[in-house]
Amino acid sequence: MGPIIYIIAAVIVIILGVVIANIKIVPQSKAYVVERLGAYYATWETGLHIKVPFIERIAKIVSLKEKVCDFPPQPVITKDNVTMQVDTVVYFLITDPKLYTYGVENPMSAIENLSATTLRNIIGDLDLDHTLTSRDTINARIRVILDEATDPWGIKVTRVELKNILPPREIQDSMEKQMKAERERREAVTRAEGEKASAVLVAEGKKDALVLNAEAEKEAAILHAEAVKEAKIREAEGAAEAILRIQEATAKGIRMINEADPGQNYLTLRSLESMEKVADGKATKIIIPSQLQSIAGLAEGIKAVIEE
Repeated sequence: MGPIIYIIAAVIVIILGVVIANIKIVPQSKAYVVERLGAYYATWETGLHIKVPFIERIAKIVSLKEKVCDFPPQPVITKDNVTMQVDTVVYFLITDPKLYTYGVENPMSAIENLSATTLRNIIGDLDLDHTLTSRDTINARIRVILDEATDPWGIKVTRVELKNILPPREIQDSMEKQMKAERERREAVTRAEGEKASAVLVAEGKKDALVLNAEAEKEAAILHAEAVKEAKIREAEGAAEAILRIQEATAKGIRMINEADPGQNYLTLRSLESMEKVADGKATKIIIPSQLQSIAGLAEGIKAVIEE
């Protein structure tokens, strides 16, 4: 009984070992392609799986993460016969592990060769200048072509980038000279525009100064005219005031004379004084009305009284 027990125990241990060895846990972002008796059987996703020993086998472990392939520079010829080196970077991910496993023998080599031929075909239709300035267009066209070509392989091309475009050395020297000339031209244009703007500002400043001077002179003339007008108004008002005062004084004098009730002798004397003012020492003859001759004697008497 002893040896049989050992044999049974050994068999049990072997069976347990085989079962444990065939328990597979598929991690995240991985997929297992399983074959049964040499033919495709299933694709295991993330989780716990048990493989039938000696019948099933894991043909390929596929990573579902996005991959980056940086291919070495490829020589390409442009439409204007310029040979340059182009370095391409391709981003892709595997969408169908079965097609990726059985669709193509060497997927990386296939993508590299396909991207190189596609790149030559696209750049062959462009000249050098368009090639250097149309990277986005080239990237988009390559991505579309690669995505369609790799779809039967279970590969999805998400992005393509032209990492470097290296023209021949003589072309680079020519481009550097052209860029230098262009920078010098832009500098000259910028300097000329600055001088033009400065001249315009100076002219506008002079114009503004002339306008301000003219406005100041106009305002000064207006103030002077208003001052002269005000002086004349005040002078006229003063003369009118003086005339009014004289007339008021005369009226007051006449009123006082009337109130005093002067006699005939005073009135005769005032008449003679008026005649004297009329003569003013310049007249050679004075015609005296007849009614005044009668009072001549009275005037002589008044004169004598005044002289005493």
